Amino acid sequence: MSFNDNADLDTSQVESGGGGGTGGMFGGGMPGGGIAVGGGAGGILLLILFLVFGGGLGGGGTNDSGTSSQGTQGSSLDQGQVQGGGAQQGSFSQCRTGADANRDAQCRVIGTVNSVQAYWHDALPRYGTQYAPSKTVLYSGSAQSRCGTASNQVGPFYCPLDRKVFIDASFFNELTSRFGADNGALAQEYVVAHEYGHHVQDLLGVLDQSQSDPQGAESGAVRVELMADCLAGVWAKHATETTDAQGDAFLKPLTQKDIQSALSAASAVGDDRIQQAAQGQVNPETWTHGSSAQRQKWFTTGYRSGDLNACDTLNVPTV
Repeated sequence: MSFNDNADLDTSQVESGGGGGTGGMFGGGMPGGGIAVGGGAGGILLLILFLVFGGGLGGGGTNDSGTSSQGTQGSSLDQGQVQGGGAQQGSFSQCRTGADANRDAQCRVIGTVNSVQAYWHDALPRYGTQYAPSKTVLYSGSAQSRCGTASNQVGPFYCPLDRKVFIDASFFNELTSRFGADNGALAQEYVVAHEYGHHVQDLLGVLDQSQSDPQGAESGAVRVELMADCLAGVWAKHATETTDAQGDAFLKPLTQKDIQSALSAASAVGDDRIQQAAQGQVNPETWTHGSSAQRQKWFTTGYRSGDLNACDTLNVPTV
């Protein structure tokens, strides 16, 4: 989905972090509910893929899977600061307009953050909850969150202790080259919208549902993950209605090619597809995010309905 060239980007919604080393391939380990894998390259690959779209980060907290913090005291969710790894405030001066978002992956993340937050700021009060902004930390190499180390080998995640999203834009190359998604803009924008879906879940008080039931095809973890996919679809339905501070629309109308691009990303990170590629077999009992078909289904549900209420994966008989 392309941005309108004249849309103004608000870089104050993002922070620059990282630029150091990788900080450890797995960020110090996983909280509860991780996939049991064997040794060797196949097991390591599975763990990497598991971490990329969920699983766990060192020291507790939540990542893309939306699993809640373990082993971390305190409830000051909005006071975390990014530390270490060269973390710093960045101006992102190259990212000023929608034209910049169309040519540059970091600027595309910023534009998507602007659009997603503009949508939920207006929409969420209609469901009885006020929207609280969440910054995105755009890092290169590694950055430190209160949920553990973010690295470019871990991939995007949402940390509820910081109430921030962490993204290394180089992940989008991995999404295409390693996971098989196409390189369309909405495939990348879906990733950002999915992470903000976890922030919306946090605000609604349902993010913790994945913690009590962390594995299985119908588990709480899978249901929380699929809800975030659905919420990404809801945003996509309304994305062209979101506007910058001057009232100019951020995004051009979606095309069917755009939707297929988002669905290719959703399919690429399905548990069944990842397990089949990594270990040659599929074990639904260890799923944490849902199958490719489920992820596509729930993104489509959100997109077709445009309604948060249609995303109640926690209370349907089967997902």
